[in-house]
Amino acid sequence: MAISVETIIERLGGTQNAARLTGVGLEAVRKWRQARAIPPKHWSAVSRATGLGLDDLQVQAATADATAAADAPPEGADALLVLSDGSVLWGRGFGAHTGPGAGGIGEVCFSTGMTGYQETLTDPSFAGQIITFTFPHIGNVGTTAEDEEATGIAARGLVVKQDLTEPSNWRATRTLDSWLRSRGIPGISGVDTRALTVRIREQGPQTGVLAYPQDGRFDLAALLEQARAWPGLEGMDLAREVSCTQSYEWSEGVWNWGDGTIEAAPGTRPSGKHRVVAVDYGAKRNILRCLVTAGCQVIVVPATATANEILAHRPDGVFLSNGPGDPQASAAYAVPAIRGVLDAGRPVFGICLGHQLLALALGARTYKLDQGHRGANQPVRDLATGRVEITSQNHGFAVDDRSLPGDVRVTHLSLFDGSNEGIASDRLPAFSVQYHPEASPGPSDSFYLFERFVALMDGRHPGTG
Repeated sequence: MAISVETIIERLGGTQNAARLTGVGLEAVRKWRQARAIPPKHWSAVSRATGLGLDDLQVQAATADATAAADAPPEGADALLVLSDGSVLWGRGFGAHTGPGAGGIGEVCFSTGMTGYQETLTDPSFAGQIITFTFPHIGNVGTTAEDEEATGIAARGLVVKQDLTEPSNWRATRTLDSWLRSRGIPGISGVDTRALTVRIREQGPQTGVLAYPQDGRFDLAALLEQARAWPGLEGMDLAREVSCTQSYEWSEGVWNWGDGTIEAAPGTRPSGKHRVVAVDYGAKRNILRCLVTAGCQVIVVPATATANEILAHRPDGVFLSNGPGDPQASAAYAVPAIRGVLDAGRPVFGICLGHQLLALALGARTYKLDQGHRGANQPVRDLATGRVEITSQNHGFAVDDRSLPGDVRVTHLSLFDGSNEGIASDRLPAFSVQYHPEASPGPSDSFYLFERFVALMDGRHPGTG
């Protein structure tokens, strides 16, 4: 006979003792009751405290799943988000319908940005993820092709609290709903995004499946099986999937607001002084614009480009872009290329995934964060100046400071959790940051990094910290 969650809590001596004996909080025990299942991350602690085998706990989870599968959708609900811990969050669908018995599957994350939802959705760094926006008013500025950071959407789905707001912006060319439909991306509204964010913060990232079937029929057991079978982002090489497939030149500079239009700012066309090869691990377009505005000729190459292929362009410097996935997985092809560029003495500047890959090439290690950094309000301290920058970030992995070799120093730190936000080599012309200087949340707190890269190529060797 299956053992229920209530029986397990009773065996532990009630809620208070269950929390104390297993080392989890009272809120976690409350969530066991709510989900009618104990998540796998707590099984070992429960097993030690009760003497139950892991098989018993798997049975109670399966029983809870079967019970949930028998529940009918609430009135008005036509979409759901199933989490790998067995939780089912109902809501109202928008965007593209999903196929029968399937849905958008990925790691559920949250983003705290209050603006720029289209920029976020088209950021290739969100590949393999379902994005939860903590800001409630999504859709109010509509969409426009000018705000897209890539040709497609790499994210797997979108979760919001309120129904999408109708656009009220002179630049909008279509609604967010129709834009998502045209790109095959499902969304769900009516979800308690605050509760979902707290769940992710307390329990770590979970896999989810977002289903919005056209016929309104759900196979919860099948969807839960999909969520639990998905391997997660650790060990997943996604940079190769979102990268360009062949080299190309980029010549557009940053934008300047004109008379009702957006145009390249006067005087921002490249001077041709420096040739920069940008390795595309999932590059956002505005990064390339910032390099052009800083006075660079930009040639973009695929993520898998070798050192010889990069150096064949005779670059004055090499830029390592942002991107998705586990840096350890992409390191197989990226690290040898980066080492070859460093050995050739070319200045290197990396951001986000490029920062992590540079660290690996210099001999450090990376790890997966319990809670990723995603949003446009992340404070970072520049250790050399003491200056605090308000940064835009999107990453679930980080560089391990303790693994840095002696000739590589930490230059920036997160004021949220103390994790690494920047490094610089004392031996080689190379530096990198974890955040996105092109996203301009400050709005221009971090543009100096592009100027620092140019100075490095000039041979002026500024303090790269």
